[in-house]
Amino acid sequence: MENELKIGEYNRLRIVKEVPFGLYLDGYEDEILLPLQYVPESYEIDGYIDVFIYRDSEDRIIATTLKPLATINQFAFLEVKQVTPIGVFLEWGLMKDLLVPFGQQWEKMSVGKSYLVYVYLDAQTDRIVASARIDKFLSQLDEVEEFTIGQKVQALPFEYTNLGIKCLVNNCKLGQLFKNEIFTNVKLGEILDVYIDNIREDGKVDLRIEPVGIQRMDSQREKIMEAITLHGGTLNLHDKSPAEEIYEQLGMSKKDFKKAVGGLYKSKLIILGDNCIIKS
Repeated sequence: MENELKIGEYNRLRIVKEVPFGLYLDGYEDEILLPLQYVPESYEIDGYIDVFIYRDSEDRIIATTLKPLATINQFAFLEVKQVTPIGVFLEWGLMKDLLVPFGQQWEKMSVGKSYLVYVYLDAQTDRIVASARIDKFLSQLDEVEEFTIGQKVQALPFEYTNLGIKCLVNNCKLGQLFKNEIFTNVKLGEILDVYIDNIREDGKVDLRIEPVGIQRMDSQREKIMEAITLHGGTLNLHDKSPAEEIYEQLGMSKKDFKKAVGGLYKSKLIILGDNCIIKS
């Protein structure tokens, strides 16, 4: 609804008056304080300002020009700052940290470790909280994107497993990057472009960093040709080179390297030396 204050979101509010400790904004039903430390250098009474609305440590509705790491109805990878008797508190960019109640944890959460959480407005308390039980929120999404094999998507890596790395895909599904498909430095919490490799019956997806099929092989061949050019026309790698050395120089598996080299040789773009690859 218009003219309704939205807690946990950005609001464009009218500046009502100036006081020594900040500005009061029109919150429709009540005036809301924007504390002095968040007041911009230039403003006008009756002008409008974009602010984030939340409750402070004394449960008062308050405004800030700081940008939190997530608003309500968003997923985020956040670090635990404190463990208390009521739950853990996460760093999310505001003066007041974000609570994950114990009932919203699927494992014991530790200080200094980061977790994927869903930020939402608790209907009973009208407070912004987070949950690490992300599966239930994924299942409640109004729209879930349907993927196709080979599709390029964005993944948020959030947990190491015995198989590889769990990821949140396009903010709507869970996916897995397998160990044997990780040929680059993947950091938890940093979004990266990946490709859909398989769609499982449970809706979860298998991912790979390189494109699938022909598109993937083209990408690998381009990498090798770029590396040859960078090294003056000769690359000191061959089919007997250790897999670690190939990965270190090209960021690909030995299997992919051999396939790509075979394709380049058949296309007469390279010459195979004794212990090297030479540009034709």
